[in-house]
Amino acid sequence: MKNEPQAAPSSGNKFENVKQVDADARSRMEKVLTELQHEMSTVRTGRASISLLDSVRVEAYGSSVPLNQVAQLHVPEPALITVQPWDTSMLAAIEKAIRSADLGLNPGNDGKIVRVPIPPLTEERRRELAKKISHIAEERRVGLRTVRREANEHLKKLMKDKLISEDEERQALDSIQKLTDGNILKIDQAAKAKEKEILEFK
Repeated sequence: MKNEPQAAPSSGNKFENVKQVDADARSRMEKVLTELQHEMSTVRTGRASISLLDSVRVEAYGSSVPLNQVAQLHVPEPALITVQPWDTSMLAAIEKAIRSADLGLNPGNDGKIVRVPIPPLTEERRRELAKKISHIAEERRVGLRTVRREANEHLKKLMKDKLISEDEERQALDSIQKLTDGNILKIDQAAKAKEKEILEFK
C-alpha cells in the first residue's frame, strides 16, 4: 500500500488542516450535547421515566451494579415506575438502593416487583428544578465556547505555520462560529422544553 504524502506536522499542533480542526470541534460539541441530554434526563419532572433511576446502583453478588443490569424497568402509568428483578431475592437490595439514592422516592415491593410511585412536585421544588436545568444548560454553553476557543487557537496556529491561508482561516473561523451558535440554540431549546415540562406537568 502506497503511503500518501503528508504535510510535516507543525510543532505543538496536532492538526494539519482545517478539515481536522472542524471534525474535532464537531465531535467534541456533539459530546457536550449528549452529556446535556443525559444530565437533563435524570432531573425529575413529576412524570415517571426510567431514566430517573439511571444513577441507582445495587449491591448484587458482591459488587455494585446499575439497577438496569439486575431488573427490568417499566412505566405502566405517568406517576409510577415498576422494577421487575430477574432474581426476586434482589427485591430488598433494589428497594434499599432506590431509597438511599437521594431521589426523594419511596419504593415498596409486593414480593415479586418493586413499585416506585413518583410523588407530585411542589411549586417550590418545580422552581428549584427549573433553576437546576438552567444551570446545567449554562455549564454546557460554556463547554461549547471552550471547544470554539480551542478550535480557533488551532486555526490561528495553522495559519502562523503557513499550513493554511488567511482566507482559509477566516472562512474556518466563521464556520466554527456558526457551528457553535447552532449548538447553543439546541441547548437553549432543550432547556426551555425541559423547564416547561417541569413547571407544567401536574
